[in-house]
Amino acid sequence: MGPEITAWRPDVPGIHEVFHARFTTHAYPSHTHDAWTLLIVDDGVVRYDLDRHEHGALREQVTLLPPGVPHDGRSVRPEGFRKRVLYLASDTLTGVGAAVDHPSLADPVLRQRVHQLHQSLRTEDLEAQSRFALIRDRLRQHLNGTDVPPPEKATTAHRLRELLDAHLPDTPTLDEAAAVLDAHPVSLVRAFSREFGIPPHRYVTGRRLELARRHLLAGHPPATAATMAGFYDQAHLTRHFTKLLGVGPGRYRLGSSSGAERRSGRRLD
Repeated sequence: MGPEITAWRPDVPGIHEVFHARFTTHAYPSHTHDAWTLLIVDDGVVRYDLDRHEHGALREQVTLLPPGVPHDGRSVRPEGFRKRVLYLASDTLTGVGAAVDHPSLADPVLRQRVHQLHQSLRTEDLEAQSRFALIRDRLRQHLNGTDVPPPEKATTAHRLRELLDAHLPDTPTLDEAAAVLDAHPVSLVRAFSREFGIPPHRYVTGRRLELARRHLLAGHPPATAATMAGFYDQAHLTRHFTKLLGVGPGRYRLGSSSGAERRSGRRLD
């Protein structure tokens, strides 16, 4: 079986490329990147040399390879391996020496956050930005134990909510909001989650669903309602709509129309 590869550049500042791959016989020769390599393994085990020292990438770990340092890679098992990689801008992190010494991070919370980030990268911009901010913060703590943003006051959370509400459905990115509010992106996510019980991206999704419901009740078809409410397409709306209400937007619209017709005494053909 040949390699299976998917790669794209997401709309998330600081992430140059997303790379998903399954390899059976391929072995990477020694090479370097101009970016940080953040890697998780979903199946198999990868053995690699980093700066002439041998390491292993396991499923329960997160692997962080620094820019400019030679490394290779090969499968330990005959069935190969499956991995997901994020290539991060070189100025995202500091601490190349620490990453060379300890590229494998046994951190279940970080591993779960990286997995969740990959799940959100294709369609959930604000969610991906929020998750990436938390990942950057945790990686910085692993590398040097510093650069932890101070806690934000509750007023910051309310200011962020006002900013998000004012720009619906096309809300600002997390970095743009941080610049406007003069706050660290991680502090914004934490302050908002602490004050309102949900992270900013989930709040925005809820508000967009409210807009979509209004557009559906106004007679717009699901595809149009999705675009008007800030979703990528009808499939994106349907996934969140069904998760919240248990029915898709098309059924919701038909059910609402039926109710209106019954109240007016007319039949729905």
